[in-house]
Amino acid sequence: MKVAFIGAKGIPPRFGGIEVHVDELSRGLVRRGAEAVVYVRDWYTPRRLKSHRGVRLVHAPTVRTKHLDAAVHSFLATVHCLFTRADIVHYHGIGPAIFSPLARVAGKRAAVTVHRLDWAADKWSPPARAMLKLAERVAVLAAHRLIVVSADLAGHLRLRHGVEASVIPNAVPRGTIRPLAGAGRRFGLEAGGYVLFLGRLVPEKRPDWLVRAFLESAARREGLRLVLAGGASGTEDYVRKLKDLAKDDPRIVFTDNVSGEEKEEIFSNALLFVLPSRLEGHPIALLEARGYGLGCLASDIGPHREVVRDGRDGVLFRASDYGDFAAKLEALLDDPVRVRELGRRAAEAAASGPGWEDVVSGTLAVYRSLCGV
Repeated sequence: MKVAFIGAKGIPPRFGGIEVHVDELSRGLVRRGAEAVVYVRDWYTPRRLKSHRGVRLVHAPTVRTKHLDAAVHSFLATVHCLFTRADIVHYHGIGPAIFSPLARVAGKRAAVTVHRLDWAADKWSPPARAMLKLAERVAVLAAHRLIVVSADLAGHLRLRHGVEASVIPNAVPRGTIRPLAGAGRRFGLEAGGYVLFLGRLVPEKRPDWLVRAFLESAARREGLRLVLAGGASGTEDYVRKLKDLAKDDPRIVFTDNVSGEEKEEIFSNALLFVLPSRLEGHPIALLEARGYGLGCLASDIGPHREVVRDGRDGVLFRASDYGDFAAKLEALLDDPVRVRELGRRAAEAAASGPGWEDVVSGTLAVYRSLCGV
């Protein structure tokens, strides 16, 4: 079986949940004896890199702008894929899936994984949002099989389009615990001395809520810092406003995207992980934080409720209520013993949950049904 993946920026992953998912899935398929090809973008994956742990990498051109990057790359990757021996073309993301009819017409089996409702992101203009909604409709009609990463997304497709999708959630292995070394020196951090947000700096994840609440509550907590680990994603204007909101306060640290050992250090030594998002699919950053044994505060949107048991191994706040968010952040910062206990329970739940091999097995079952084996 030969599978081509289209939609990720590239692998190995440096940032981005889809990139982590495609990396784990493609490498897992190779371990099971399949052939895997991932189409990558030069600005993300170095052009000299032609393979990654048994996965073949194909560099397809793109135009790196907010509106054209994914679309141009996915179209050209699809055209290239039509002339290969790929049995299955697996699209990741609603936007790239708009080209799935081409794969189907060419006789390929088309699978689409919906990672989140991309059209609901704040960064898109009305025409771009309309195009993404069209892409969702096209994917529903053209894909031989639909996969989603949460039951919440499956419910959306059922209600909006009357179709069923296979639910295969993301998984994260137990984190590698590291003492603060390079990251500590680089960003001036101390173990247990900072609140962590890790993810793209985009409006729908609402890091601005966290900056605002931190500034309101942290003045009396000597030495406490806030770390925002992530970069812009076509949201440079928003990031500038976010930094203006932080007012050059030395307690607020912007790290840009982090990966590898630096990311492991930052996860390993945080006091609390916070994800105030109004829109997610099945957030890998939240899963990772729990794997590292971090107490977590998150909004009570559907995908978060599938991960966090409120009050038992994390705390959820009312997603539309900033006051509830600020109050619960304040309460957790006042009770580090409770935060540590929540983290201990979260780590236990993460350790007993499904791993990436389960994701590989579930996806492989979908592929076999597509190929009639």
